[in-house]
Amino acid sequence: MVRLIGVLTALSILVSNTALVKLTDKTGEFDDSNVNKGTVGARYVPKVETRTKTRVQNSKDKYDYDLFGREDFEYFPLQMGNGEYKIAIFENVSDNRYRQVKQKNIKADIKDDLSVYTASIQNIRWDRDMAVIKKADELCKNLKTDMQKIEAIYNYVVSTLSYDYEKIKKIENTYVPDIEQVVKDKKGICYDYSALFAAMLRSQNIPTKLMKGYSDNVKEYHAWNEVYIASEKRWMVVDTTYDSVMKQNKKPYKMEKDKAQYKANREY
Repeated sequence: MVRLIGVLTALSILVSNTALVKLTDKTGEFDDSNVNKGTVGARYVPKVETRTKTRVQNSKDKYDYDLFGREDFEYFPLQMGNGEYKIAIFENVSDNRYRQVKQKNIKADIKDDLSVYTASIQNIRWDRDMAVIKKADELCKNLKTDMQKIEAIYNYVVSTLSYDYEKIKKIENTYVPDIEQVVKDKKGICYDYSALFAAMLRSQNIPTKLMKGYSDNVKEYHAWNEVYIASEKRWMVVDTTYDSVMKQNKKPYKMEKDKAQYKANREY
């Protein structure tokens, strides 16, 4: 369903232009105040406006993102666990050539590994003032268990959105969802579905990952979610995009998917 969305090559990644957080302190290009909760912030104002990128790297892997934060920070996950990280900012020189302009080394000592997956980050941006987050509160108001909340939000996403076959034909590789716009449009691609589902659940303090990779159920590059079931201490695979299509075609489906049918190469 998704053509090459999220294919991560050096300095060419899926990103967003929306996850900005206002700070009163206008000095510095990095915000490491929430490293112990699993996120790091970056911003950069080039002398001449040009494309800029952020790299989050440790000894295990690296994730590259377009950086749209200028005066305001954008936040990125430290999903590769505790340890030493290098956070770098690059600006475009010409064509696909970039030069590093800023760097900061940080040490992550994340107190709760699951906190990484409840944060608001660049490609899963949410805050309490959003109408869709208030909708999540409404859906979960009288529910007592996480599973009840997961099911309520799952049913909302599957029933509200339709797959946008036109959008996927012209999507840019810098695209990242604006969940408020997605709900307003009532349609989207799999990246939209999974970002919306993750944001709504994270707002209920239910750890949720946005995954990218391949599924036996979908021909092309795909996005889906894994949701943490605290009572069972395990992650559950959920694919709201696939289930939405199945629902509209009046075919049977169930919320939990077989993990063996999904092969992720990126997680957020």
